[in-house]
Amino acid sequence: MQSIEANGYSIYFNEDGYEIINKIIRENNYSSIFIIVDEHTNEYCLPKLLPNLAVEIPIEIIEIEAGEGIKNIATCLEIWSILSDLGADRKSAIINLGGGVITDIGGFIASTFKRGIDFINIPTTLLGMVDASIGGKNGVDLGNLKNQIGVINVPQLLLVDTSFLETLPQKEMRSGLAEMLKHGLIYDKKYWEQFLDLSTLDFNDLDVLIYRSIEIKNEIVKQDPTENGIRKALNFGHTLGHAIESHFLETTTPLLHGEAIAIGMILESYISKEKGLLTKEEYFQIKFVINSIFDEHVFTDNDIKIIQELLIHDKKNEYGKVQFALINGIGKIIINQLVENELIINSFKDYKS
Repeated sequence: MQSIEANGYSIYFNEDGYEIINKIIRENNYSSIFIIVDEHTNEYCLPKLLPNLAVEIPIEIIEIEAGEGIKNIATCLEIWSILSDLGADRKSAIINLGGGVITDIGGFIASTFKRGIDFINIPTTLLGMVDASIGGKNGVDLGNLKNQIGVINVPQLLLVDTSFLETLPQKEMRSGLAEMLKHGLIYDKKYWEQFLDLSTLDFNDLDVLIYRSIEIKNEIVKQDPTENGIRKALNFGHTLGHAIESHFLETTTPLLHGEAIAIGMILESYISKEKGLLTKEEYFQIKFVINSIFDEHVFTDNDIKIIQELLIHDKKNEYGKVQFALINGIGKIIINQLVENELIINSFKDYKS
């Protein structure tokens, strides 16, 4: 069995991890299990999980709607009330079965219910596997502002079962691929180079790429669990990407997280180039690879203005100043970078050209 040691928990890769889940449930003598799902994971993923839970304690299913729009305190209130009504106590545990929205909100609910109960993450999307469920960040959005309310708290374990990806739409697969590309750009140039020509990739070996992506994020998080330093590297593409995602959540054309981050990486690569951190050749390579995977998006002048206004709410900001994580050559990162508004506007102009 492949496993990766994280800060205070283990990440298990593929099916043998179900045995570990059963072992943890028995050893902790849980009184009951609550599984949080959305309508998609209830239909496609829960039928695989339930037969693998070899335990004789009550199991309750809590289904919520799919999508970023439900990742808010109102949903938490509903689930906290359901847990209370169903008799959940300090010895209950939650299993989060779903993508990044489920693991984000489920981890937050568990971390705050009765001052904290145990939880287990089983991500079912590519984005959840390589990014959202790793590192202990749990939380919800505040209106359209991403991840403004939350805690850092780790699960009992994380199980990555890539067979769940078999039913995932291609659009969702691309969304997760954005974070994998990011991991190469900020940390591992050789890993990035595996994506230069996607036609040469054998996606039967996708497990190998996913495993390395998980390793990269975990290696960074272990150095800086509370994001006071190097963990900020993971925010490359996210300063502008989150603002873009937040803005379009309020429109009739919302973007998936990975779609917004892909745009953010192009924009922030341009900024890196203009600051002398990235060569023109490296920038054009990044822009070409990302644009070969993701559709280009149209931004109006009003879109750009609103996105700039949203930047002030970015979690990395300190003392009222917007802080960027930029790439200092492919595979390296530099954090806490201030960027002028004019350069941000120019990045959008270049993106549209």
